Amino acid sequence: MDVKTVCLGMLTDGPASGYDLKKQFESSFAHFFAAGYGSIYPALSSLSASGLVECEEVPQEGKPDRKVYEITDEGRQFLLKALENPSPCHKVRSEFLATMCFAHLMRPEDIQTVINNRLEDIARYQEMFRQFESEEMCDWPEGMKFVLGFGKAIAGTMQTYINENRHLLADEPSAKVATGQ
Repeated sequence: MDVKTVCLGMLTDGPASGYDLKKQFESSFAHFFAAGYGSIYPALSSLSASGLVECEEVPQEGKPDRKVYEITDEGRQFLLKALENPSPCHKVRSEFLATMCFAHLMRPEDIQTVINNRLEDIARYQEMFRQFESEEMCDWPEGMKFVLGFGKAIAGTMQTYINENRHLLADEPSAKVATGQ
């Protein structure tokens, strides 16, 4: 599923600006689907040009007009068709794992810093999940609750794996870095 389709899905909750969608990508979608302004705004522009969303420019005092997008009936049909995919791809793109592939080229203290930073990121996600459960989740659709649970399971498993296996990287000889071998 691409950013355009996810934006359409988000717009089924009601009209929103690109900024509003970005905030949703940074919160409830952060643990499984990253998107920034550089992909959200072009997606909204394309959806608008295709007639899948309508855009209303709302004047703001002292600022540029705020563009608020609303899904059209055609956009809803497009989204429903996209949701018929029986085998959606599950991709994992991890800069952390890519870095760890080359841990043998790193200094031990740098490896530990990367690992500690990853554990801090996981802790932030776990805190975000707790906040969702205590504040917002009561009126979420079942699918969003499922995704939250999936995210919690993945984060917990990552944390456990890293803590139980970090010695594999910490004990790895990294004299190769110093000697250039």
